[in-house]
Amino acid sequence: MSVLVAGLITFFAVHFVPSMQGVKDALKSRFGEKGYAGVFSLVAFVGLGLIIWGFATAEWVTVYDPPVWGRTVTMLLVAPAFICLAAANMKGRIKKTLKHPMLVGVGLWGTGHLFANGDAASVVLFASFVAFSIVDIAVANAQGRVASFEVDPKQDVMAVVGGLAVYGIFLFLHPYVIGVHVI
Repeated sequence: MSVLVAGLITFFAVHFVPSMQGVKDALKSRFGEKGYAGVFSLVAFVGLGLIIWGFATAEWVTVYDPPVWGRTVTMLLVAPAFICLAAANMKGRIKKTLKHPMLVGVGLWGTGHLFANGDAASVVLFASFVAFSIVDIAVANAQGRVASFEVDPKQDVMAVVGGLAVYGIFLFLHPYVIGVHVI
């Protein structure tokens, strides 16, 4: 479990750097724009690797028994999560309304998975992502970090169709990549 926690701390710490303008500017000054992006990506990748390794090797400890309907709720929350993730890169009404659709999507994904998984590693993993999403949305809103753009309704259609298509692919691949049959 300690590897999982170390990975989560590493991954989230690097993702909070962009909200700390002084730290971000100092790193960009030291490494340059491309160097900063490279270091950011490397640290995030190391954190993600530690998360995957830590989760895969964590001892199974039951915290709670998920409800029978937990998987259904998970599927109902993860579908719009994928739409939100797609909308994060679009200039549509979804992004304009949610302001931070990627963080909303990650929060929905994490919340959904808490309904289907009751082991300690899953609770730590998914609850951490939910908490990160909530905190980062609050920080971004407090700092006024909201994109300004002209809404293109076609981008919402693309976000919904693309998000649901990727969701369908993940439903199919989930047992092969994660080892758990969803359907």
